[in-house]
Amino acid sequence: MRTFIRELKKSEASALSPVTLAFLGDAVYSLYVREKLVLTHDVSAGELQSMNSALVSAHGQNALLIEIRPLFTEEEESVYKRGRNAKKPSHSKNAEVAEYNNSTGLEALFGWLYVTGQSERLLFLMSGGKQQ
Repeated sequence: MRTFIRELKKSEASALSPVTLAFLGDAVYSLYVREKLVLTHDVSAGELQSMNSALVSAHGQNALLIEIRPLFTEEEESVYKRGRNAKKPSHSKNAEVAEYNNSTGLEALFGWLYVTGQSERLLFLMSGGKQQ
């Protein structure tokens, strides 16, 4: 996996707003989940959408976070916490505040890993800490 436009240095990526990183990380994770579902399930698009929604929801991302957070490096933990603690322009209608904050932190980490070109690490974490 490589970025579409260009990789950023870690210092450049860290200068981005954590909410901006979460915006990107949400899209990266959503694409990963959709591709994985399409390649592993022979079901209708509606069923794929339901399965996707469960995984990319704040609740689903919080469950993934619980699995993989012990695997974070210090630097990844710092990026995650910046995203988790950031002021968000909105709030989730379907998740508790803690789950929403945790999912924003996870999305920020995924966005940061993506723009810094850390593809193997990103795939490892998105897969729940399993080798691809």
